[in-house]
Amino acid sequence: MSAPPPLVLASTSRYRRALLERFGLPFDIAAPGIREDARAAELPMDRAMRLALEKAQAVAARAPRTLVIGSDQVASSAGAVLDKPGDAAGAREQLTRLSGSSAHFYTACALIGLDSGVHAVHLDTTTVHFRTLRPAEIARYVARDEPYDCAGGFKAEALGSALFERLETEDPTALIGLPLIWLAGALRAAGFELP
Repeated sequence: MSAPPPLVLASTSRYRRALLERFGLPFDIAAPGIREDARAAELPMDRAMRLALEKAQAVAARAPRTLVIGSDQVASSAGAVLDKPGDAAGAREQLTRLSGSSAHFYTACALIGLDSGVHAVHLDTTTVHFRTLRPAEIARYVARDEPYDCAGGFKAEALGSALFERLETEDPTALIGLPLIWLAGALRAAGFELP
């Protein structure tokens, strides 16, 4: 069997980069350069799938001899999309709304290889059930983790799990931004050697 094509992560996310590094495979990073605006009446899971695929396709079009990973995550609670809070006040506001309730995190991943004919797409849904959070707990958490670039206002890979009552997921890495269980299988099918 011939060597698999070079691997590219179509993302500038430090969280996705750190997750992919767990595999120990060499890869490059490329900014997809696409608009990530929501479309009218688009469901959160559909937006995640569309953006993951668009990111992978945009980079693959520039480098057709590579295998490109695109991923996107859209979070929602009570029918409203949870964007990245941007600052401490936004994170505190999101966590206050999520206190004692649940949020769904739709994490989509696409693996595209134009020359190799690889085209695989996956959607993982993680439901986070938050415990009732006191304002002082929220303030302490936000000051410590500074989760300004994370939808929902928390970092699951840091202290964010202390805010949860429970988690429903098939792949805990999906909540951080890249479903490694599915991706490992897709990469093995494309010829990469992983345990």
